Amino acid sequence: MAKMIHSMLRVLDEARSVAFYQIALGLKPVDKVVFDSFTLIYLTNAEQTFELELTINHGRTEPYDLGNGYGHLAVSVEDAAAEHARLHKEGLTLTPVKTLENNGRVIGTFFFLTDPDGYKIEVLQRGAPGRFV
Repeated sequence: MAKMIHSMLRVLDEARSVAFYQIALGLKPVDKVVFDSFTLIYLTNAEQTFELELTINHGRTEPYDLGNGYGHLAVSVEDAAAEHARLHKEGLTLTPVKTLENNGRVIGTFFFLTDPDGYKIEVLQRGAPGRFV
């Protein structure tokens, strides 16, 4: 079976993006590879082996067009309301907390966070026992 190892986002400002992901998701750089025309930075934390790869194309000054195909990244948390309050205090861009239900069953409580380049991140507290991880 294949194992998911990373997802890649193109970002404009290395320092701004690394700081955002550290504050918002507790991700820290574990590797950085500099090439002539681009730099790759891999972020993760102790809770997982999955990495977020940030790609910085040298010399780029214009924001990326995210188009209409990108959806979002998702992270799970124990308490969506508490995490929303923490991120709000940090001054990050958030949507209100919502609960998704189906036939009386809570599927999850969630909100979206937007990174400095406009990428959406779903912050999800799962409703179904055992489906949190």
